[in-house]
Amino acid sequence: MKQHKSIRLFTAFLCFLMIFSSISISVLATSQDYLAEAETRKNDPVESNNIENWPQGPLIGAKAAVLMEANTGAILYCKNMDEALFPASITKLMTCLIAVENCSLDELITVNQSAIDANEPDGSSMSLVAGEQLTLEELLHGILISSANEACNVVAEHIAGSMENFVEMMNARAVELGCTNTHFVTTNGLHSEDHYTTAHDMALIGQAFFNHDILCKLSCISEYHIEANAYHEEHWLHSKNNLYEGKSYYYESIVGSKTGFTSISRQTLVSCAERNGMKLICVILMEESPYQFEDTINLFEYGFSNFSTAMISSYGMPYEINHSDFFNTDNDIFGSTSPIISMDHSAKIILPNNVNFYDTEFAINYQNTSGDELANIDYNYHGMYLGSAAIRLTSNSTPEFAFNDHFDTEESENAEEENSAKNQIFINIYKVFIAIIVIAIIVCVALAGYKILKNYHFDRKRISKIKKRRRTVYKKQPVRKPVRTAERSGLNYRKSRKSNPFTWERSNTEATVEKTSDRRQTNINRPANKKTSSRATGVPNQQNWTKRNNINFHDFDLK
Repeated sequence: MKQHKSIRLFTAFLCFLMIFSSISISVLATSQDYLAEAETRKNDPVESNNIENWPQGPLIGAKAAVLMEANTGAILYCKNMDEALFPASITKLMTCLIAVENCSLDELITVNQSAIDANEPDGSSMSLVAGEQLTLEELLHGILISSANEACNVVAEHIAGSMENFVEMMNARAVELGCTNTHFVTTNGLHSEDHYTTAHDMALIGQAFFNHDILCKLSCISEYHIEANAYHEEHWLHSKNNLYEGKSYYYESIVGSKTGFTSISRQTLVSCAERNGMKLICVILMEESPYQFEDTINLFEYGFSNFSTAMISSYGMPYEINHSDFFNTDNDIFGSTSPIISMDHSAKIILPNNVNFYDTEFAINYQNTSGDELANIDYNYHGMYLGSAAIRLTSNSTPEFAFNDHFDTEESENAEEENSAKNQIFINIYKVFIAIIVIAIIVCVALAGYKILKNYHFDRKRISKIKKRRRTVYKKQPVRKPVRTAERSGLNYRKSRKSNPFTWERSNTEATVEKTSDRRQTNINRPANKKTSSRATGVPNQQNWTKRNNINFHDFDLK
């Protein structure tokens, strides 16, 4: 009996051993297959490596990856960055981002049973109990350190009323950040065919996430202590992220990081590091452990070693405002003024170390402006975005002065000394000289024009007077005829009662005929051309001297 029992136990042990071995062999075979696939993916093309004169990035086994500079949004390295893949737990970056944007850290949140039931039994957890109350900060520690799935649901129900409403907030926020191929279904990243994103979209989400100091601090902690309460004992939360201090892949410049994993999505990782004025965000999708950490470190080193920041204002503004000479300084020869528009002097771009600033291309972009921005000057190099500088409308501010009855002269003198540099007037001698020359030319042209118009006016007036004088017919006194003999004239003469003895009279009939004849004869004898007049030509007309008013002086005996 005992012998049979021993045989049964031995048989059961062999069966268990065989089953365990088969499972181990299957898992090992599957793991080897995943590693082989990752090794094969190293031969996939890297888009950024195909750009002319662009630094060559490392070949990694991740399906998709992006290295982005957070301050400028410049993409330094990209591999399948727009391919839709499953994010797993890096979804929690969006969950935490919306949480800090809509709730204070010290706000108490009550755990509901529905939030616990929505979590998978074998999923990541921080052992929450229904009815327990925690602050948002404690829940965020659980989400970012131990990747607690039920904590995400608790936060979602508290902020939006339900997990479904919170997911809608997540999708709306993704659109605001510029994500083009992202759709969330769960708050924690549990697998769903409709729950996907891209490496580039996750970099945009990470850019907003790591812009909050509190989130950077929480995502850089490797462990957190939970104190005991009525629902559970004290315990510690531990992170599986090996980039933190004390871990095998510790990276000194790390700012924050979040891991993710499902059997379908494989290893995912979003990290941020800062050095030399650059803040880099690295996204790794579909990689095998522990190579997601190696890929991240290699990409960080690639970015910090081959790129640097460049201050745009130190190279001058590529676009100038027309007619802005009197609005380019705070104090000029016309008094205190302010520029109408100005470029952001703190704007920077990211340049490869082997590329000169003047080799970049730039264009004005009137889209995606915010606040007081009128436009942006975007800089590119062979299609790779490097950064932009905002053009803003300058708001004029009038200084305010407070006048007191007791005026402190010493303080005023000190204030004057401190502001002496600001009150200096800078005069551009070259521009002043040019202005004087232009004014002198304008004055000369005006005087010349006035002189020409004046001469033209008086010439016309003088010519008009001459023409009028020429048209005037000067009346002459009739020349009295001397008395002549009746035989020659055929008229009856008598002595005049006046002093002149040479007057004559006519009969009424003869006088009438003679008068009509004289008028016709006078019109005939009048010069036809005014220019032939003796007054016009200055040459006396012999005919007029010898015969005028139909009187021939040769017919008279003047003896």
